[in-house]
Amino acid sequence: MKVEVIDSVTDYAALMESIFDFNQIQQFASSGQFRICMDSLHAVTGPYAKAILERRLNAPAGTVVNGEPLEDFGGGHPDPNLVYAHDLVAIMFGDNAPDFGAASDGDGDRNMILGNHFFVTPSDSLAVLAANANLVPGYRSGLAGVARSMPTSQAVDRVAENLGIDCYETPTGWKFFGNLLDAGKVTLCGEESFGTGSDHVREKDGLWAVLFWLNILAVRQQSVEAIVKEHWQTYGRNYYSRHDYEEVASEPANQLMANLRSAVKEMKGQEFGQYEVAYADDFSYRDSIDSSVSEKQGIRIGFTDGSRIVFRLSGTGTKGATLRVYLESYEPDPTRHDVETQTALAPLIDLADEIAQIKALTGRDRPTVIT
Repeated sequence: MKVEVIDSVTDYAALMESIFDFNQIQQFASSGQFRICMDSLHAVTGPYAKAILERRLNAPAGTVVNGEPLEDFGGGHPDPNLVYAHDLVAIMFGDNAPDFGAASDGDGDRNMILGNHFFVTPSDSLAVLAANANLVPGYRSGLAGVARSMPTSQAVDRVAENLGIDCYETPTGWKFFGNLLDAGKVTLCGEESFGTGSDHVREKDGLWAVLFWLNILAVRQQSVEAIVKEHWQTYGRNYYSRHDYEEVASEPANQLMANLRSAVKEMKGQEFGQYEVAYADDFSYRDSIDSSVSEKQGIRIGFTDGSRIVFRLSGTGTKGATLRVYLESYEPDPTRHDVETQTALAPLIDLADEIAQIKALTGRDRPTVIT
């Protein structure tokens, strides 16, 4: 038997170089005017990020932090969000912050993008990548379509409409994206839990997303914040947040969902203060590729102003379930794009409790985690 030993870092870097303009990113990243901080959280992307960012793109040594993969991830939690990537957040929101920050998770498939004192939601990140894909060599010929998971904000929908391409709304789970990618129906896809990908692989790819952003920044010569805010000027802002109620007792959690499933049947046209229900359902999905049907994927309540509330139940272990409430409010007025997210969503937060009776059924006054 012959065994071939390959260097996966080399192969991956070659694939990325076939998609992105490494020469342009190199000039940008090594100029001394633009500083990057990539936190690999002592997980798998460390060697890849060092090889590409520091050696191939000539970013200064130390650009990649926590770059050595460790069995215990250095005692941390390798989850790229504002809670667990706290060291990176402190750097990006501190004095003399770099211009661009990013983190990737344990197996390298998810990502978080930050600017100087600025956080990019995963939903906005997907929308910005789609809107600027023509700036990247690998996607210059256009996108076949885009896809997002149902709980992900509708920001990318507006980009797809502007580009004249299809936008698919799927259940949570990358297999649904995989079918669409295999069929050539979409080029980019993403989910609200920090996962973004394209047709170059059949999985989320955190470092790919980082390089995508760097390519856009190198071309546009603008800050992360400026690019996102200009995007809001063009498409409007989708204020978005997820409220997790963890370890809710299974019986009241199931009762809450059962009550909602019963209520949504008659909810269309109902008015709740300033909100009028445009549609309400228990999301089901028929896969256009393999004809499989996925039912009871979450309660959607959409309002005539473009706002949404989504309720999903996740897990039913010995410690109960996690109730996830997704809140989204669309704001087309540019003068109202700088409102704090939870403040902007406050009416919907109150309405979600009114409709689902969260406090009454679970006894919880507030979410366990807000992202």
